[in-house]
Amino acid sequence: MISDTRSTSALKIGATSGLIAGIVIWMYEALVWVGAQHLLQLGDIPRNATGLVFGKEIQNDLGAAAYFIGTLIHFSFSALWGVLFALIWPYFRQRGWEASLLAIFYAMFAWVVMHVAISIASTDHPNYLDPVVIIGGFVSHLFFALPLALIVKHRLA
Repeated sequence: MISDTRSTSALKIGATSGLIAGIVIWMYEALVWVGAQHLLQLGDIPRNATGLVFGKEIQNDLGAAAYFIGTLIHFSFSALWGVLFALIWPYFRQRGWEASLLAIFYAMFAWVVMHVAISIASTDHPNYLDPVVIIGGFVSHLFFALPLALIVKHRLA
């Protein structure tokens, strides 16, 4: 059982690390989705989560509020994924895992869980069976999970 002090520390470190990783994944999206692939405009990144969760029609109906709601959704989930990683990391560290190796599996797990949830919540999403969407999703989640794992590893050392 984790002591109260260690679990409180893991919660704080996990949430902070998740928020930092949330910024990193947005940087990836800006460089790749906006800059290289021209999938959306830079200003659309914050509202993207609103469209994925509620659908594009509601996203558009919300207007400027979609940016705030999308940002709230994005960083709430980033913090939650960070807390979960910080809570499971000691178990894997004791068994000799390297944080970056665990992050690879964690990124795939997070992508699958989040996109199954999005598929349940909304019918307005990319084709999650398209190999390009799958590979792009996994790569973007690697840009989330790797810094998350390394920050958690360093701060919980």
